[in-house]
Amino acid sequence: MRNIALRIEYDGTDFSGSQWQNNGRTVQGALEEAWTKLTQERRRVTMAGRTDSGVHAHGQVANVQTETDRDLATVLRGLNAILPEDVGVLDVWEVPLDFHARYTAIRREYRYLIDNGKVASALLRRHTVQVGKQLHVELMDAAIQSIVGQHDFMAYSDGPQEGPTIRFCYAANCRRINLWGQPLVAVDIAANGFLRHMVRKIVGMLLLIGEGRLAQDSLAETLNGAGRRPPLAPAHGLYLMNVVYPGDQPPVS
Repeated sequence: MRNIALRIEYDGTDFSGSQWQNNGRTVQGALEEAWTKLTQERRRVTMAGRTDSGVHAHGQVANVQTETDRDLATVLRGLNAILPEDVGVLDVWEVPLDFHARYTAIRREYRYLIDNGKVASALLRRHTVQVGKQLHVELMDAAIQSIVGQHDFMAYSDGPQEGPTIRFCYAANCRRINLWGQPLVAVDIAANGFLRHMVRKIVGMLLLIGEGRLAQDSLAETLNGAGRRPPLAPAHGLYLMNVVYPGDQPPVS
């Protein structure tokens, strides 16, 4: 028996989320179908992070236990030849049999992209959330520093959670970037784990702060159980960028 890990990117626009479900097209379903066609094995593909409908990924990780004798280069080439055009496998590698894409992970990194141009970019409309009003990014960056460290993020979750709601946030920032001449705002958050809708609710508060509709300390107040209920930012601006495992090269930051 072998255990093979996959690093995956996908455009989440036309998926009903990453995890397999009875109704709707999913990333996991596409991967398992492609694996069966390539190896003639029916295997469960385990994914590192569950992403909602419309959420994208550049560095999602999955693993599959297999008895195939195909080499890694053939697995990489074969899967990409079979998968639909909105899913791609970036890398494959052998991992120990006890490696689990979700439970072995020690850090996950998400990015949320906001199109802050006066006119929305037609090219970015499915991959950023457009806010025409000039955002106060410095205030947003100052506000998001309150989530760094260990906190109970229950206020920024949605619905029942599996287990405790305490997470450790390694880093968080908001900054301006530019793509094809279009001004964007990138919100980056790295933590040991994330609750359902946690990033989107944090971004929802940051947008209100950036628009001047809430004070800078409002994000911290809500985190501490006071303040308003955080709104949910749209899904299509969110990306799972990277998943880190023990022994991986530490990020430069």
